[in-house]
Amino acid sequence: MNAKWIVAAAIVVLGVAGPARAQARAGAPPRDAAVSPVELQRMFDAYSIVQAQEFLKVSDEQYARFLPRFKSLLDTRRQTLQQRTRVLNSVRRLLMDAQPDESMLRDALKQLQDIDSRGEADARRAYDAIDQVLDLRQQAQFRVFEEQMERRKLELVTRARQANRQNRLQQQQQQKDAP
Repeated sequence: MNAKWIVAAAIVVLGVAGPARAQARAGAPPRDAAVSPVELQRMFDAYSIVQAQEFLKVSDEQYARFLPRFKSLLDTRRQTLQQRTRVLNSVRRLLMDAQPDESMLRDALKQLQDIDSRGEADARRAYDAIDQVLDLRQQAQFRVFEEQMERRKLELVTRARQANRQNRLQQQQQQKDAP
C-alpha cells in the first residue's frame, strides 16, 4: 500500500510542479495558489486510482490488471469531455451572431451527437474491460466507488472555487489598502 501512496504523491507532485517549473523557466511570475481545473482533475484522478484498490479490496495481482483499464476509462471520459467542450464553445461563438449560420449550427449539433455516441461506446468498452478483472461484488462496489468519487470531486471543485474567490477578494482588498 505504501508504494501506491508514493506513486500517487509523485503523480500529484509532478502534475503540479511541472507547470510551475515551466513558468519559472519562461521567466513568468509564479502563479497564486489557485489550481487550474486540469491540475485539479489530474490530482483527483491520481487520488481515485490509489483509493480504488482499498475500496474494492482487490489483490495486488488483480489491481495490476485493473489499473490500466481504470486509467483508460478516465482518459476516455476526459477526452470526450474535451471534445464536447470544444464543440460547445464553437456553438457559443456561433450563437453570439444575431443571425447564426444554420448549417454551421446543424454541423456542430451533429458533431455533439457523434461525440456523445462515440463517448458512450468507448465508456461501455472501458467498463466491460474493467468488469473482466472484477468479480460481481467488486463490479457493484466499483459503481458505488465512482459515485462517491464524483461527489468528492464536486466538493473539491466547490471548495477550490470558494478559495479562489476568497483569494481574489483578499488581493483586491490588499490592492485597495496599498499606498
